[in-house]
Amino acid sequence: MKKKQYNAVVIGAGASGGIIAKELSVAGISVALMERGDWPIYDKHINDELISQRTSVLASVSGPEWEKNPRVYVHPDGRRETVLPNDGRYSPLAACVGSGTVTYGAMAWRYLREDFRLKSTYGPVEGSTLDDWPVSYDELEPCYEKAEWEIGVSGEAGANPFEAPRKKGYPMPPFEPGRDGEVFTAAAKRLGLHPFPIPMLRNSIPYSGRPGCIRNRTCVGFQCPVDAKNGSQNTVIPVALTTGNCDLYTNSKVAEILTQSSGSVKGIRYFDENDREQIIESDIVVVTASATESARLLLNSTSNLFPNGLANNNDWVGRNLQGHAYTGAFGLFEEDLKEFAGPGATIGLSDFNHHNPGIIGGGVLCNEFNRLPYAFSQTRPPGEPRWGKSHKEFQIKYLKRMVGLHGPIQEMPVFDSRVTIDPELRDHWGIPVVALSGNRHPLDHEHCKFLSARAEEIVKEAGAFRTWQTVGGRGGPSGHQHQCGTIRMGNDPKTSVVNKFGQAHEVDNLFVSDGSVFVSGGGFNPVLTIMAVAYHTSGYIVKNWNGSKFKS
Repeated sequence: MKKKQYNAVVIGAGASGGIIAKELSVAGISVALMERGDWPIYDKHINDELISQRTSVLASVSGPEWEKNPRVYVHPDGRRETVLPNDGRYSPLAACVGSGTVTYGAMAWRYLREDFRLKSTYGPVEGSTLDDWPVSYDELEPCYEKAEWEIGVSGEAGANPFEAPRKKGYPMPPFEPGRDGEVFTAAAKRLGLHPFPIPMLRNSIPYSGRPGCIRNRTCVGFQCPVDAKNGSQNTVIPVALTTGNCDLYTNSKVAEILTQSSGSVKGIRYFDENDREQIIESDIVVVTASATESARLLLNSTSNLFPNGLANNNDWVGRNLQGHAYTGAFGLFEEDLKEFAGPGATIGLSDFNHHNPGIIGGGVLCNEFNRLPYAFSQTRPPGEPRWGKSHKEFQIKYLKRMVGLHGPIQEMPVFDSRVTIDPELRDHWGIPVVALSGNRHPLDHEHCKFLSARAEEIVKEAGAFRTWQTVGGRGGPSGHQHQCGTIRMGNDPKTSVVNKFGQAHEVDNLFVSDGSVFVSGGGFNPVLTIMAVAYHTSGYIVKNWNGSKFKS
């Protein structure tokens, strides 16, 4: 029978929560790991593109349940609109054990040294809260290494000439490039660029007791049928459970973090699988629920000492919401280039991540994951019909002949791009929901134009007879699947919420460890950095645990 009191409650069983639960439980610290969803079951995910985690037209097998989890999108004119998880403005996230690591693309990037020192590298940016991280690449390097080997990453050390130094290579070799990867590699080299294999959190060969990738075409957005995609659900969480020190609570919706009169946290209030209200007491609480849901939880946890939300007396919780504006270019070719073997994306270029004239930061460019028929039908060259006979003919002719290069741009954090709590709308459990508001910084779109132009140059060099750019970074709040920044780490409590270990400035036994603590989002997919930060935070907690409580 599960207990009602633990040393630690970890809220969210995703990329960071699974790691923290494992590290704490292995160290002998009792853990309640809370997850709003259930275990992912492949047989419930029938490889239907319309219910994949990326399209979500009919449903999302990995959750969340739409009707139970609305949000509010605030338009620039102040109009408030209720949105559901199949709406891109929702900033959707999976709701299951493993969260997004069950269905993600699994690109495993280490951030570059400059990514942790943006303000020092480029100077202040008007209209932005751009700043340096309080933690450096060198401090996180051992944590990156641990993530690569414990979770499992395939790649080629040293292939990216721009990467920061590493002490150890990857545990698995990289994936083969595929036909489009070969063509783009040759074109990039002719332009003097430096293509390399994308590091991936998936098994290119059998590893850690699980098989190698079978190159299934339904990969990104789908659960792996042979368990070769590496997430917290099939690596660290099983280890945590076998220690006997970790209890996993599935289908459990955390509503509030409870505090003592002194301001310290003392546990959580949650709704169980039968929608019954329950209490768990704990010595510490670690919030790992995502940049939107973690901020929501703190803002909903009010008390006499924290009337505006837990650890929010300086009004920084929910601020600086960032994600990634994806940008790039497509091309049409005379020959088939897409083989539809998984994972699809295999080649990256880091030439444009930093030190581009007139650009602050930049982003990586990669060939695409497999664009399945429905998603393919949503992408057409400018002026091309989107219905009727011509639309169908294009679909048939170019499904394997339209390929592109795209990537995430380093966004500029903005104080008023934010998560707040809606004053009226409640979810199924009666909990106030997330409201998303604000706008991106104008530089985001300018930077996207730069990166898209570079992508089109490579696509043209590769031999495309028709090319066009897709340019992101336009207005509205950011976020989406790479959301970060809302519970920023920093040294100054007046301009941040937690320190470099994820410990709240105002509450010694409260920790946050997910994308929300990021100061900036980098020019890469963030998951490996989320994992590295989780190892960093959990190492600090374990080091300062005296056997019965956390030493503040």
